[in-house]
Amino acid sequence: MRDRIKDILLENIRIKEDIMRDGIERIIDITELILAAERKGGKVILFGNGGSASDSQHIAAELVGRFKKDRNALAAIALTVNTSIITSLANDYGYEVIFARQIEALGQKNDIAIGISTSGKARNVAAGIKQAKKMGIRTVALTGGDGGEAAKLADIALIVPSLVTARIQEAHIAIGHIICELVEQELC
Repeated sequence: MRDRIKDILLENIRIKEDIMRDGIERIIDITELILAAERKGGKVILFGNGGSASDSQHIAAELVGRFKKDRNALAAIALTVNTSIITSLANDYGYEVIFARQIEALGQKNDIAIGISTSGKARNVAAGIKQAKKMGIRTVALTGGDGGEAAKLADIALIVPSLVTARIQEAHIAIGHIICELVEQELC
């Protein structure tokens, strides 16, 4: 068991070293998009399924609440929290539209839409990114694996170099925390 724990931690470290080598520019680009959106009165719209839904909510909470500093709230929303909307859309139209329809209702030109999918293949995440682009909203995909359709559609894609869902999610939340810290530092 001790060796397996070491292997897991080393895998996590290797992935983060890869991101440090190859992903810093994309983290900066994402941060700059968020800063521009917030400065223009826009908001950050986050969405994903399962653990990525939790990551969406976590990052939105860090922006609206606080990360490290007591400060004014920053505009952010996770599209994964209203079960009445999600279930009615899934029932009436199909699960693929649950994010696209919410973006259509809530998205504005100065917003930024961030779709999170460990594989990049979630059809509802891709549909949300497509809807945002259709509305002139800048888009980001946080993915893993080969990036899937979400990475191809988004203005900026940060693909975690792993096929292991848990390692991808660990990296996504680290990336989210870095971005929150940078945004808070710049705006507050």
